[in-house]
Amino acid sequence: MTVGLDADVRETHTAVLWFLGDRVHKLKKPVDLGFCDFTTVAARREACEREVALNSRLSPEAYLGAETLLDPDGSVADHFVLMRRMPAERSLGELVRSGGHVDDELRAVARRLTAFHSVARRGPEVTREGRVDALARRWEGVLDGLRRHAGGLLDADEVERTSTLATRFLAGRGPLFDSRCEAGRIVDGHGDLLADDVFCLGMGPLLLDCLEFDDSLRYVDTLDDAAFLAMDLEHHGGPAVGDRFLQLYGEFSGDRWPVALSHHYRAYRAATRAAVTAVRVDQGGPGADAARALLSLARRHLEAGQVRLVLVGGLPGTGKSTVADGLADRLGAVVVSSDPLRKELAGLAPSDSAATDYGEGLYSAEHTAATYAAMRERAAELLARGESVVLDASWTDADERARAEGLAAGAGAELTCLECRAPREVTEPRILARRGSASDASPLVAAVMSIEADPWPEAIAIDTLGPAEAAIDLAVAEVHEPHRHASWTVVGR
Repeated sequence: MTVGLDADVRETHTAVLWFLGDRVHKLKKPVDLGFCDFTTVAARREACEREVALNSRLSPEAYLGAETLLDPDGSVADHFVLMRRMPAERSLGELVRSGGHVDDELRAVARRLTAFHSVARRGPEVTREGRVDALARRWEGVLDGLRRHAGGLLDADEVERTSTLATRFLAGRGPLFDSRCEAGRIVDGHGDLLADDVFCLGMGPLLLDCLEFDDSLRYVDTLDDAAFLAMDLEHHGGPAVGDRFLQLYGEFSGDRWPVALSHHYRAYRAATRAAVTAVRVDQGGPGADAARALLSLARRHLEAGQVRLVLVGGLPGTGKSTVADGLADRLGAVVVSSDPLRKELAGLAPSDSAATDYGEGLYSAEHTAATYAAMRERAAELLARGESVVLDASWTDADERARAEGLAAGAGAELTCLECRAPREVTEPRILARRGSASDASPLVAAVMSIEADPWPEAIAIDTLGPAEAAIDLAVAEVHEPHRHASWTVVGR
């Protein structure tokens, strides 16, 4: 609501802000939203003082102190936060929405946030909020907020899908979050980093309005802090700008993380904003479409960030290793291949020949079982740390496939089974043309394997008769949308 030429009033779910001249006066609403309680004057005074102190860590130039509002009789009526007014056209959100080139601004903000995180407070009290049980509690609070609006403002199925995916990710990822804690990545951060609260000025970026009402919600993984802004940038300007900010943050911070973790944190922040926006709608404010869009954004990131276990199997010469490698590149996954691992366990180099008849030597039942067990062990460690895994093997034994299925279930990973297929007139020349391969299979061994193999009806067939890239495209499509593309045919050139 515009009050005058140089005056404005804006409202959030927790505050009312008056813009007067070059100053902003921020009043806490007397509300109890569960996650914050500002129902008393004393609570609002404390919140104002804390807001000034905490935000002075990042942007002391903007925060001028706490004000006291007096009644006509001189008694204290309420308290405000006093701030310098920022030029609205220089907010990062406005710059992104206007469609301008913002790479320089993103770079400056990423550098500023990295510098802040490098000196931010750490310690046992802070670090424990980075453990998986703490994040699960936070998620449950957000999901409770979403469920209150499910079937009304928010789509009930989308809320349920978000809940299922978030819960499954957390269930198998304790070692991932422990490793982040041990690396010192949990800090007393910003906690509420939105693009409209970042101002790109000549003196450098100012990052305003950190979370002040609950310390534990501000004790976050540095990636979580950065992912909040990346999510909001995506909400206003599309995926590319959010991805670019996280790329820059990674470069400046030197941090490396599994692809799934950045998706998960962005999903958590989008779900949080969806729940908060829904509260604002309940108060009679705008934002119904934004709440729904943010929930959809959360669900999409959770789907993209699923930890996956993909079995890529097939007989010798069907191109399974080529498909496995290409698929892993596209998914950002780790490949564990049976042929080189079998030789590693025997103390051999991948190119050392161990050729023998079917079922003998290194290819005996005992050696084969040990190889598959080692594959599962390595995959379990990777999955627990948030890495998707592609297991490249023949997978002709139904019992071994059942063990892999159990691994996926225990790790909270999405399982996909792909079986590479090609006719014998194609596979035999491929086998004979191999040089320096870790595989020792001959055309005769391949023929025997085809007879001995257990049926694999649940696998999605990948036709590798044609170009390798076409088979990889099909494999990627099937991982993301199983069976939807089953009628595709990949033909040769």
